[in-house]
Amino acid sequence: MATAEERPESGSKVERTYGPLLDWVPYVTLAVGWALSLAVSDQPVEHRLVTTGVAAAAVAWTYLGYTRLPSRESSPVRFAVYFFGMVALGAALMHRDGLFFVFVITGFFHANLLRPPPLVFLGIAATSAVVNQGILEDAEMLEIVMYTAVLLVQTLAIGGAHVLGEKVLRLTGQREEALRAKEAALEENAGLHMQLLAQAREAGVLDERQRLAREIHDTVAQGLAGIIAQLNAAEGADEESGRRLESAAALARASLAEARRTVQAIGPPTLDAAQLPEALAEESSRWSEANGVPVAFTVTGEARPMHPEVEVTLLRTVQEALTNVRKHAGAGRVGLTLSYMDDQVALDVRDDGRGFEPGGVTTGAGHGYGLAAMRQRVGRIAGSVSVESSPGAGTVVSANVPAIPQAVAHAP
Repeated sequence: MATAEERPESGSKVERTYGPLLDWVPYVTLAVGWALSLAVSDQPVEHRLVTTGVAAAAVAWTYLGYTRLPSRESSPVRFAVYFFGMVALGAALMHRDGLFFVFVITGFFHANLLRPPPLVFLGIAATSAVVNQGILEDAEMLEIVMYTAVLLVQTLAIGGAHVLGEKVLRLTGQREEALRAKEAALEENAGLHMQLLAQAREAGVLDERQRLAREIHDTVAQGLAGIIAQLNAAEGADEESGRRLESAAALARASLAEARRTVQAIGPPTLDAAQLPEALAEESSRWSEANGVPVAFTVTGEARPMHPEVEVTLLRTVQEALTNVRKHAGAGRVGLTLSYMDDQVALDVRDDGRGFEPGGVTTGAGHGYGLAAMRQRVGRIAGSVSVESSPGAGTVVSANVPAIPQAVAHAP
């Protein structure tokens, strides 16, 4: 029998089921017609033997022209030759015994495989003409009219059903193809989603490492640097050794507390019970006492609790800026202003030190790493950092961050 690859198929389940039926219909109907003819017909033996020979020829014709046909879709002419030859053999068999109309009915099934589509209607009309030829036995006008009417009705009804079936099969195939494409797209999207999750995890690990590096730089490293500076100063000033050593001890305790807080809290640290203005006032007072440089701290606008990440970012920015002043500015005074606005919180750290050329600073040299760390930290919360300075004219470091209220941190 013809294989599935040899049949014209849309890929639908309906046609894959329908294909084997088409393969067996001519043999089954021919066998039924022959059996009925033998059982019912009263023709002489010679007549029956000739009829059986014609039936055998129909079997051979069907096998060679249909079952063994390599590809009905790629050779429509060959299939048309088979089809009309099969109808002609059916007409010859019906001429010998009308019971073979059962075999001719095969044409109604196989006509659907004719190409191009208009040939389908011609094949159905030919099949209908042979099946209903018994109506013309009397050849009177009424029989001719009946024969013509039956021929038209059968051709249009069966042909229309074939056309509708083709459309249904085509739409079903398209739908199944769309479903397969959708499933493939969903599988691909699932793979991409997993890849994005993996990348997000990797990015999160990298971001956490960078955050920890900033925390260590902004807290432990700066505190230890201050301790070293205080101890170095204590070596050359015996009369101030007590004050210097006490300041060094305070810095060491503060650095230890910061280090513990950093280790215990992987997420953004908070300012404990103190609000940002109090924390900045304490930080500037401690820095001023340790370095002997007065710091004027001012708050403008209505102070209100901010998101912990916002407050921590501004606190760390002040610590970095004051560290840079101590290391590089040689300033006599420092001004610190915290400004609360409707949608932003601004921070300005000003000094009257020696200044520098901001465009000539690179990471790792002078202010470079500290400024880069500040910009990176502030940028994480969609803020910005600007630096205004020139040699001999002091420096102003400004940070602007979104005014995210503390309530957002506790929102579900």
